[in-house]
Amino acid sequence: MRFLQHLVGRAMPDVPLEATSGSPVSLARVPGTAVVFCYPYTGRPGYPDPPNWDHIPGAHGSTPQALAYAEAYGRFRRLGIKLYGLSLLDTAWQQEFVSRHRVTFRLLSDQSRAVQSALALPLFETGGVTYLQRITFVLRDGVITVVRFPIAEPEHDAAEVLAGL
Repeated sequence: MRFLQHLVGRAMPDVPLEATSGSPVSLARVPGTAVVFCYPYTGRPGYPDPPNWDHIPGAHGSTPQALAYAEAYGRFRRLGIKLYGLSLLDTAWQQEFVSRHRVTFRLLSDQSRAVQSALALPLFETGGVTYLQRITFVLRDGVITVVRFPIAEPEHDAAEVLAGL
């Protein structure tokens, strides 16, 4: 798991990201410890998955990953750790997911790709749409201290991050 380890020690870009809470968040300015899990896409009833989704390694798993983080959110809070999900999806799509699943932490939209570009985070494309690959960061005062990539079992990411803290 040495991929992207060069990012350890780098500050997050100081970019205000639209959040599902309605207030922008700059990950560079988040004090203390934070966990940011980056995910490609969350499914939605009545909408088909993107083309070839079943054949793209690492594409599936965003909903189970986010729900595992939602279930573990109380444990993160008791440890004083802030939690964010990050994707290239627009905020309206994210807000529907948050509402439908009663997710209580904020999802952040990097639709402009400002964070992705600044850190050169890996992407993939299908059906003419670009998606962020699944990555999890642990930050301390806006600086990356841990990078988890690749994430083979997204549904276990939250538990593995908690175990490592």
